[in-house]
Amino acid sequence: MIIHDIPKYKLIIWLWLPLLLGCANFQQTERSAVEALIIGEPGNFHGYKMYSFTFQGRTCRVVTPREPAAGYPWIWRAHFFGHRPEVDLALLSEGFHVAYIDVSDLYGNDQAVKIWDDFYQYLTSEYQFAPKVALEGMSAGGLIVFNWAEKNPEKVSCIYVDAPVLDFRSWPGGFKQGRSSAEDWQQLLKAYDLTETEALRYEDNPAQRLQPLVAQNVPILIVSGNADDVVPYEENAGIVEKNYKEMGGEIKVIMKREVGHTHGLENAQPVISFILKNTRKKL
Repeated sequence: MIIHDIPKYKLIIWLWLPLLLGCANFQQTERSAVEALIIGEPGNFHGYKMYSFTFQGRTCRVVTPREPAAGYPWIWRAHFFGHRPEVDLALLSEGFHVAYIDVSDLYGNDQAVKIWDDFYQYLTSEYQFAPKVALEGMSAGGLIVFNWAEKNPEKVSCIYVDAPVLDFRSWPGGFKQGRSSAEDWQQLLKAYDLTETEALRYEDNPAQRLQPLVAQNVPILIVSGNADDVVPYEENAGIVEKNYKEMGGEIKVIMKREVGHTHGLENAQPVISFILKNTRKKL
């Protein structure tokens, strides 16, 4: 073929075709890291694509944003997936992924921490999720959030907990001012392999293991109600607040007046801003 015989417009296309194909391949490569999330049963989460699957026999969900933010930031929900989703939805709109794995029957024990270790490795290696994750724990989810974070502080951008359980003798034990839950208490004793006598002497609570988080400058935000009689602030998050401040850690508390054991805020913007600020500067 003699190049001069090719019409000018075809010549331009022919000469630029390799570059155009290269750009297309690059864009496909960029998309594939996100589209690889389509490994489970597709579903809908308030208008966002959600994929459900099992990992080590555990129910998992990953919700994908319409446009992933640079660095693939994510928030890790512990327990009660879908409950009070305002924060998750706002972060999805900012390009975050939302991840969840159900370890609720383990109450934050060593087995739960190991499962979280493996799930973190899976998401950060298979999907290139950001090395630092924002943690979100409501009620009993506070146990796994803090137990995992204290053993992996370098992997945490920030912690948001809402009416969190941080001493299981308070709830579900009910041996302090908190309310008891007989079924949960028996499951917890089994999960921790403790007798009731041993559980009552248990002192290895998150409030006693905060130094790794302080050393890594992990900021904490607590939302709680001052009338919570199920998981009283004073014997759970209140101890963490006191100890963290004394250690020089960054911690903020949003206290809801005359509110019991409920979750969320009428205006979730303070929580959203907290997570965005502390995630973006650590990407």
